[in-house]
Amino acid sequence: MINFQNILEKDITKNECLELFYDDEHIFEIMNIANLLRKKIVGDIVTYIMNANINYTNICNNKCKFCAFRKSKYDKNSYFMTPKEVGLKARKFQQLGATEFCIQGGVYEKVDTYYQVEILKSIKYYTSPYGKTTIHAFSPMDIKCGSENAGLDIKSALILLKEAGLNSMPGTAAEILVDNVREELCPEKIKTSEWENIIRIAHNIGIPTSSTIMYGHIESYEDIVEHLFKIKNIQNDTKGFTEFILLPYLNENTEFKKNKRIKMSASGVLDMKVTAISRILFKDVIKNIQVPWVKLGIKFSQVCLMCGANDYSGSMIEDDISKSAGANFGTFMTKEMYQEAIKSIGRIPKERNTFYEYI
Repeated sequence: MINFQNILEKDITKNECLELFYDDEHIFEIMNIANLLRKKIVGDIVTYIMNANINYTNICNNKCKFCAFRKSKYDKNSYFMTPKEVGLKARKFQQLGATEFCIQGGVYEKVDTYYQVEILKSIKYYTSPYGKTTIHAFSPMDIKCGSENAGLDIKSALILLKEAGLNSMPGTAAEILVDNVREELCPEKIKTSEWENIIRIAHNIGIPTSSTIMYGHIESYEDIVEHLFKIKNIQNDTKGFTEFILLPYLNENTEFKKNKRIKMSASGVLDMKVTAISRILFKDVIKNIQVPWVKLGIKFSQVCLMCGANDYSGSMIEDDISKSAGANFGTFMTKEMYQEAIKSIGRIPKERNTFYEYI
């Protein structure tokens, strides 16, 4: 059995990390160690960001079995926004208090790097007169789709996007970074090596990214551990991740739910384990661990903040992807709601920007 006192000081191995996941008897000791590490590394501040999520299209040619958001281009409910429409929507959200815009979309032949560049320029045009904002846009899957449709290599595409105003990238499309899991989960999505390559190129040219994990579906504990160590190894090499974001799988309206491959979404125990063990593994290599209140709810996300996390995630304003998969906790938090939720667990609320600088 792992000596719990030792893991406060030393890095854990893959085998030790796996042992923590299988250890149901000592879950509260694991939570406590993670919380002690959180306090030592980042103190009692819990951050939040006033951001807005804009999905420029729900048309997607991929057929990921976990997704309830995508539509065929022939579906009457499909949409494809012009750059001007995205810019105007960003300005509307800015007037509601958003300081960051998270921009993503489906895999679609009309999406190329030049279209993405025009989105960035449009957001800057419509929002810059009213205050400083940041654009957190285009997952590695979006980057691959855009670059291929534009006939560009990844680095050239990223340089164009950075020059047009891209401040950082979401590290989504990672799901679980184990290819045999991805073959069933998202067979048409980028491979693990492609995701890692795009992330490393972004970091190396000065575009920071978040990192993510989507868990609670068909993966094993071994797969989660493999994923976590891939993230840690990239961070050790590039120092380009701003945060690690927990994304518990939501099951409603997905193909997995319809074909009874998965009967329910991630359990609360798994949410606590992934939060706590991520902190124990990453320690201060990735200082910021984010719990998603949209997926967990305000009350249970407070519990996960006591498992080593220090960020409450963004206000979102709207999150059609989570909503379509069964999230029913709302999609907008006000500053007052954040402050009340954070203070009620004895922590200190601080609004932040994309780069974890306090506002």
